[in-house]
Amino acid sequence: MSDSEEVPVNRSELLGHLFGKPADLPRDEPEIAANINQQLQHMGLVTWPISVIRRVRDGIYRINPKNVLEVGGGIGHRAAWLLDLFETQVRPTRYDIVEQGNKFAVIIKRLIDRYEASNWTTIKVGELPTLAAETMAWKAATISGLDGGDAPLVTNYNVIIVDDKPETMAKAIESSLPLLSSDGILVTTEPMVPTGDVDEGDDERMALVDGFNDWMNLIKVCHKDYYIAFIPVFEGTIVTFLKK
Repeated sequence: MSDSEEVPVNRSELLGHLFGKPADLPRDEPEIAANINQQLQHMGLVTWPISVIRRVRDGIYRINPKNVLEVGGGIGHRAAWLLDLFETQVRPTRYDIVEQGNKFAVIIKRLIDRYEASNWTTIKVGELPTLAAETMAWKAATISGLDGGDAPLVTNYNVIIVDDKPETMAKAIESSLPLLSSDGILVTTEPMVPTGDVDEGDDERMALVDGFNDWMNLIKVCHKDYYIAFIPVFEGTIVTFLKK
């Protein structure tokens, strides 16, 4: 969060203040993001609803972060919204995008080049838990006075956006939280509640149930150390974490 920003609300109410209402920004989808949205539909891929992305963008605009991490870049639909914001507003010093596959990373790279953002935007290809573990190991080695090389990520992100499969969402968030700065905010969406009976041999459905149980347990455990806000918007619920 910007050092110069005056916070007019208590820390416990800050998340609702930042993400609870629309900001004075254009509501229309940016042209590049709209084109990527069409590609998503042609490819049969899904992303967050526009109403959710718009509200997340509005919250990031209010925060004015220096370091941003996006987990689950896909083909860059949400990144296009953010890069459009950063092009017209004060941009961050660092914007890291984690994407598992090289194929999608190449598409995101084209997007970054189109916005001429390669000097401060980086794609990290790999699994978030692995990248986060390597980063924390680097931090420990640095504190111990050892040469830890270069860390793939940093440990002072002002905003972390997590978009992952319901089966592994909780693990991704758990790996991300240690990478937040003291005033950093993690943003994600509430997963759908699994419905219906699950056959004993249905591994796919069972993974969804296990993933949702992991999510519920994460929320329960994190309430001790984090303020957690559930912010309903059209077509989804934004969930935000801020360290107490």
